[in-house]
Amino acid sequence: MKHILISIILLTGSAGAFAQEPGDSLTVAGNTAEGASAVEPAANPITAEDADKLAQDGKYSDAIDAYESLLAKGKESAGLYYNLGYSYFKSGSLGRAIINFERAKRLSPADADIDANLEQAYALTDKMEEVEPPVVDRMCAGVANLFGSDGWAWMFVTLFTLTLIGFGMFLFLDSVLLRKVGFFSSAIFIILAIMSLCISLSKKSDLTDSSAAIIMASSADLNTSPDRNATRMTVLHEGTYVKIVDTLGDWVEVKLKDGNIGWLKSSDIEKI
Repeated sequence: MKHILISIILLTGSAGAFAQEPGDSLTVAGNTAEGASAVEPAANPITAEDADKLAQDGKYSDAIDAYESLLAKGKESAGLYYNLGYSYFKSGSLGRAIINFERAKRLSPADADIDANLEQAYALTDKMEEVEPPVVDRMCAGVANLFGSDGWAWMFVTLFTLTLIGFGMFLFLDSVLLRKVGFFSSAIFIILAIMSLCISLSKKSDLTDSSAAIIMASSADLNTSPDRNATRMTVLHEGTYVKIVDTLGDWVEVKLKDGNIGWLKSSDIEKI
């Protein structure tokens, strides 16, 4: 994936200030979003390369319109979401920047640039002590994030093919040693193939996960119950990540990264 390379610099004393002056350099490759070129109804066609050029020239509002237009036509890719997030960030819209970086990460979970920019963008949001998952869970997540759903699907195909080769060695070769090698290797490969298939299906499910959301309002009250008159637990701000637990009317029950659970107005958030 070829990206716009961004660097987010925190300004002293202003948690909401955005970095990079218009003169900062960008690294943009020709085909940022694979296949993401489309002809608009207007006289001039808009392509991903045109959108990239607008971002390079500092015309972030126009770049946002171009990227959103491409997405509306189904030209979805990690690179396109990444660059759209960059343009929103430069326009001062932290929530929109984060949600598009998160969408890019779903399509390309192993991309270091996306991880770096998400980390720095989240540094501008509400600070909370995240509940660390067990070490084994973190290790499994690290392995799963090496590839996306398609990458793990191809891994399954490769390992299953090796399983068939090993089993064929066991069935048809005369050498006892080679037959043993074929048998044990096929047993190992089939186990790894099944694991790869399970990870691929899990990653595919993540793409349609509707429980993750980002706060889009500049501030949102987290209440103890779905009622305006309920006790306010805390105030959350734009860009904060939440997981939707339940829905009741125009209220959503959410879980924060620190484990706290409360109720927000559904209009204050947008699902990733």
